[in-house]
Amino acid sequence: MIKQIILAFLGSIFPVILFNIDRKKIIWTGFSGAFGWAVYLIVYNYNNSPVMASFCGAFTVGLYSEILARKLKTPTMQFSIPGIFPLVPGITAYNTVNFIVEQRYNEAFSKGMQVLGVAGAIAFGIMLATTTFNLIMKIIKLTTRQRNF
Repeated sequence: MIKQIILAFLGSIFPVILFNIDRKKIIWTGFSGAFGWAVYLIVYNYNNSPVMASFCGAFTVGLYSEILARKLKTPTMQFSIPGIFPLVPGITAYNTVNFIVEQRYNEAFSKGMQVLGVAGAIAFGIMLATTTFNLIMKIIKLTTRQRNF
């Protein structure tokens, strides 16, 4: 499990060079991927569902990205995009295409639905984290504004 988290950390750092992210922030993008993958592993070991595990991992990456973006005064996408790289179902998508080529359509359909479910879960997890964080920030601003009056 630790080895997988370290590899997720590295898998989030290496593509950062393509995004021209400031070198001082590269280590934080690695933590984004590591936290997301750690949550993925915990949830997957608990319920054995890659879709639910991907959602929880993406939600964690989204919250982490929102918090760090505010703290480092950087766009959220600099942490969320590299952070979800370990969660992307690359081998499952490859297997889907491989099953289609081998004319094993039942397996291709099954794996293809899993790819779509995981992709949707990742997108929904990031979106829900951003929305939740923004809602909490608005509530905090309203309560502090009311206390000042």
